[in-house]
Amino acid sequence: MNENLLNQIGDKLRELRIKSGYTSYESFAFDNDLPRVQYWRLEKGKTNPTVKTLEKLLKIHNISFRDFFEGIG
Repeated sequence: MNENLLNQIGDKLRELRIKSGYTSYESFAFDNDLPRVQYWRLEKGKTNPTVKTLEKLLKIHNISFRDFFEGIG
């Protein structure tokens, strides 16, 4: 996967987390029963998210795939 695309996905996830009131990725991961290190890697664009993981995160933020990927790419 394109590294730039992974960074854009990570930036969008970080933006959604902050909009949800979380300044720390660790507290967000803990509160939403997510593996802390895995979530950090997603936000940093260091790993390719699975559709299942991305679906879980988008449900947490109550956002559709279409809305999430708008402006990415």
